[in-house]
Amino acid sequence: MTLDQYCPDLEDWPERWKFDEHDIAPGQAIVEFFKPFLQWLPGTNLSIKTLHRHRDHLWLLGGELIRQRYDDPKLKKMPTHKAFGLLIEEEGGPLIWPRISETEQNAFDATCRKLYKYLNSDQRSG
Repeated sequence: MTLDQYCPDLEDWPERWKFDEHDIAPGQAIVEFFKPFLQWLPGTNLSIKTLHRHRDHLWLLGGELIRQRYDDPKLKKMPTHKAFGLLIEEEGGPLIWPRISETEQNAFDATCRKLYKYLNSDQRSG
């Protein structure tokens, strides 16, 4: 399965995340940051349902970074990879606001853990 097949609206994410026009460029940087991981995922033999769940959680994570940039001026000035270094960790991701259920947060954290592991491994290089 290709990225275009399971994530056909990826290029639209920055527009969907934005609060104002200043969010488009950071949103595009987030999409570019996610692309290698999204391209790697289908090769891990996950079900289509799981791929879609991870995709949806990454969309949520990107939107959360855009939101948190308004609350934290330092985060707003950081390059995307450094900002995600603050948001995700080995244990999971940020608490989503508005609050999601504990089950949804746990599933979201599983995606963040997978992304964290990917970013901190040599899987990125092929």
